[in-house]
Amino acid sequence: MKKSFTYLALAGAITMASCTNLEESIYGVIPQEGFGNTPEQLAALLGPAYSNVRDASWNWHNHEVTTDVMLVPTRGADWYDGGNWLNYHRHTWSTLHGPINDMWGWIFEGGINTINQLIPQVEGNAPATAELRAVRAFYYLLALDLFGNVPIITESGAASAATKTRAEVYAFVETELTAALPNLSEAKTYGRINKWAAQALLAKLYINAQVYKGSPEWAKCVAACDAVINSGQYSLESNFFNNFSINNEGSTENVWAIPFDKNQAGGMTIAYRTLHYANQATYGLADTPWNGFCSLADFYNSFENNDLRKQMFITGLQKSASGANLKDALGNDLVFTIDVPKDEMTAQDVTYQGAGARLGKYQIQTNNVRTDQDNDWAMLRLADVHLMRGEAKFRLGDQAGALADVNPIRQRAGLAPATSLTLDSILEERGRELAWEGWRRNDLVRFGKFTEVGGKFTSKFMKNPAAHTALFPIPQQRIDANPGLKQNPGY
Repeated sequence: MKKSFTYLALAGAITMASCTNLEESIYGVIPQEGFGNTPEQLAALLGPAYSNVRDASWNWHNHEVTTDVMLVPTRGADWYDGGNWLNYHRHTWSTLHGPINDMWGWIFEGGINTINQLIPQVEGNAPATAELRAVRAFYYLLALDLFGNVPIITESGAASAATKTRAEVYAFVETELTAALPNLSEAKTYGRINKWAAQALLAKLYINAQVYKGSPEWAKCVAACDAVINSGQYSLESNFFNNFSINNEGSTENVWAIPFDKNQAGGMTIAYRTLHYANQATYGLADTPWNGFCSLADFYNSFENNDLRKQMFITGLQKSASGANLKDALGNDLVFTIDVPKDEMTAQDVTYQGAGARLGKYQIQTNNVRTDQDNDWAMLRLADVHLMRGEAKFRLGDQAGALADVNPIRQRAGLAPATSLTLDSILEERGRELAWEGWRRNDLVRFGKFTEVGGKFTSKFMKNPAAHTALFPIPQQRIDANPGLKQNPGY
């Protein structure tokens, strides 16, 4: 049974986690005096701040397509979408790129502006205010990472705001999170940011400090990771895939999970994005999948054959639930091949429908009458915290300490412990552990690999990635609406 956590909008209720007993309380307006003193009331106050976070599984996760991990090839008439997916992967996007504009709107309108409206309504409630500031800091961390120089807006309804430097935004995120810490819960608050999730966000901030503000903060990263690891609240799952199962609310490793429910809080559609149309018969799905997202051969081949995490890929001959061979549109046996020969394939390309290993990291919910699934999105995991601490220790010259963090992750995957590390091997380990969780672009930028021409971590379809693509452009639509915004260099 999922832990019940009800997010209540100002004029209604949005339940983001499921239980056998789903009861909603509806509030037309939030009562001011004495409200928020119980856990249920606090959840009601904070609900609107979290309902938008669910869209991370689409708006934020999609930018992993810009990396060596994932591709959305054009397959005949499918998935061209104005060239958006090809431009994402090729690093040829423009200031008018639709999905980038959607990310900006998700962060600033759905996220930051909503929270700015809520904070005055919880004035005097220190835990509620702290939690709202922490959620807002999460959005600003994403804005800092994706767009760099952005406005800092702390009041709702601001018509325009001037762009702040990346270093100023970094300082704001750090201040907001550290100020929130004393009043955040030390207990597990499922689906919400507690003290340890805030520390994990600080670790994400500090490990990228060199990129964000021009000077490293490795020791601060270690300290933030120490706080999470030493809290005693979390432990590595013995089975890697427990973190992504249909009932993964029981994971001891997920520091911050975003609750989904196929009936009450939809949006977990990753299986539909990746599976072939005919796989409806494999899993007993409610509708035909969309045959889009897949992995690339170089990334797939970076896994050793005995790496248990390699089971996250769906490859080879595809069958129905009864064992019959599935067919592609040309009448051939449907085979998911490792290689994707082209990123833009016509209907005459024999393998165009089956090209690319598919994404099976999140357990596929079989015989599901809806297109949405019940798996919760793993936003922050203890394994990531260990890998961040290991990387920071390595960069500080502590190889033994780094190995102590990296090797438990390797050994859980069935691999022998490493005896030495390099920056490349750390990046490779992060890729294998965290693929399709949305952090790959962040990692590649930090390691200086995101725009490397012809490098080990560069997709064969990225012909000549330019240095300025390490930041996305400020969408032109947003600049037109707010003259205070300043476009990033190179655009």
